[in-house]
Amino acid sequence: MTTLPGQPRPGIGDRLAALIRHRTVSATLDESGPAPFRAFEAALEDLYPLAHETLQREHITPFGLLYRWPGADATRSAVLMAHYDVVPADAADRWRHRPFDGVIADGWVHGRGALDDKGPLVVILEAVENLIAAGFTPPHDVYVALGGNEEVYGDAARTIAQTLHERAVRPWLVLDEGGAVVDAPLPFVSGQSAMVGVAEKGVMTLRLTAEGDGGHASAPRSVTAVGRVARAVSRLTPGTFPARTPAAVTGMLRSFADRTAGPARLLYRLLARSPRLTARVFRLAGGEPAALVRTTVAPTTITGGSAANVLPSRAEATINLRIALSETTHGTVQRVRRRIRDRRVTADVVEASEPSPESPATGPAFAAITAAVEASHPGAATVPYVMMAATDSRFFHRYFPAVYRFAPLTMSAAQRASIHGVDEAVEITALERGELFHRALLSHLPAAPADPPGGHAS
Repeated sequence: MTTLPGQPRPGIGDRLAALIRHRTVSATLDESGPAPFRAFEAALEDLYPLAHETLQREHITPFGLLYRWPGADATRSAVLMAHYDVVPADAADRWRHRPFDGVIADGWVHGRGALDDKGPLVVILEAVENLIAAGFTPPHDVYVALGGNEEVYGDAARTIAQTLHERAVRPWLVLDEGGAVVDAPLPFVSGQSAMVGVAEKGVMTLRLTAEGDGGHASAPRSVTAVGRVARAVSRLTPGTFPARTPAAVTGMLRSFADRTAGPARLLYRLLARSPRLTARVFRLAGGEPAALVRTTVAPTTITGGSAANVLPSRAEATINLRIALSETTHGTVQRVRRRIRDRRVTADVVEASEPSPESPATGPAFAAITAAVEASHPGAATVPYVMMAATDSRFFHRYFPAVYRFAPLTMSAAQRASIHGVDEAVEITALERGELFHRALLSHLPAAPADPPGGHAS
């Protein structure tokens, strides 16, 4: 999408649409090869020439890009993150516009990655490009970390975080994808809220396996391998783990109390003052509220057998768990094994990451995010909350104490449901506000911020 001399530079929607057309599907990398990813990187250089002339760029692993924008003070830094790989789009699903055509229609950009996460990536680079064009130099170093294998739990972000740590880079702010600007996030809450993830739940995949005697289905044993695994899965109910209210949820409720009136305000104030009551109420509510206060257990696959009349000698189930901030991966496995109550069912960890610590919802980093929200989305409240999905930022919190998860885009409930789903799209005006957020954030970086609470990580 090269711009010829004398031609106007395409708009932000055109640039996002161009990037969507590159099929950077990390899950099919073995079949497609790295060509779409290399083409995407070349497109970034073409679309953002000033950024690529000014920022220092290096590959950290084949699918990690790290940019450094030198500032006036190299001893201070901030990190902005995004990922450019996307999940597959099922050909059987009926999209309004084909997912990799990058169609612009009626003021919207349509396609896979519009929200997750090429749209948030674009608004970062747009702000950098526009500030460079205006002659701006940041007061301290700014890093832009882009990963190409976030959707497959790849090593790009992990290695970038480790590299920065080894180079003694200690950012006072790390900002990745996460929450968005939403309307009415909970009942009776009015106005827009910018939901900033100050922590995220851990992730674990468990494989449950049972073995038994195979044979003909006409003479089954009392408990078959399939039956044993099915029984184990049925014992992992939503109540497997206790409900506890993290500080981030209490802070969220306190913020919402200020944006409600009448009995609803009293309710939110009561919940903010009583974490035990909150845990009980959210647990009974189920769904997303329950997921905020406890570890969730979701059986996702169950396999075993090769024919309708043959008893399999082995059966397996896959369990996806999102680990609450109050739990650990070790404790989670132990509780699952106790709940199953069957020594002939093994529970093996396929992959796991611990829940993150909670970054402070006060102090210079959160204040900078709040000020940028006020500039880009006037009237929106900046609210802390707990991310239930996994992001690349989980690799940064082990080194750095102020890690946040927020994509500065307005998203409706339907848009949020389209992430990893069908008809993913973003409004161009939302992209423009997202660019304004990052421009405001970068324009007002403190020259010498105080060390984050807890001091430097080591």
